[in-house]
Amino acid sequence: MAKVHPNAFYFYSSNSLMNTDRETYTIWMKSLIYNSNGCTIFNSKGDIVYRIDNYTRKCSSEVYLMDIRGQVLFTLRRKKLSLFRCWEGYRSSNLDTRKETPMFRVRENCRILKRDLLCQVNVGCDRSTATCYSIEGLFGKSDFQILDHQRRIIAEAKQKVSASGVLLGEDVSSLVVESGSDHSFIIALIAVYGLINHKM
Repeated sequence: MAKVHPNAFYFYSSNSLMNTDRETYTIWMKSLIYNSNGCTIFNSKGDIVYRIDNYTRKCSSEVYLMDIRGQVLFTLRRKKLSLFRCWEGYRSSNLDTRKETPMFRVRENCRILKRDLLCQVNVGCDRSTATCYSIEGLFGKSDFQILDHQRRIIAEAKQKVSASGVLLGEDVSSLVVESGSDHSFIIALIAVYGLINHKM
């Protein structure tokens, strides 16, 4: 059986999670905790850099993007009583995010007939000055792109192929994040996309 990543249990030890260089990640829509839902993200060296553990709950309404030590980087919360499915992301400066303004919002816009799953991302509170991104893919599939307001691809995920040419399962993706991006923010968007897409 092909491994998700050959160095799966070599933990990332650097303090620099705010990488802005181009990087290729492996996204595994599984938690490392036995029988738990979640997501584990490896960098190109095979080091674990990000993780989400939902434990026994799938499609939870609140999840936490953490580094390997368990420090919360983003709190992701589904907005209640919204006409469209909407998620809010809070960069975790403290434990009580309910009093804070979200850093970004992700709203689902599903084209049911075409099976496209489109998500609009607004970064910032003021709609007149908010930076916009979009996440585009097919519902239930692991391939998708994140584009900026000029339609430039800033991150792209595809189903991972092992070094020996074996196509891994739909829960394992290879993600390329272009330079100039806050990688933890991109991973937070991907986590929301996985929740909307019922992947974790």
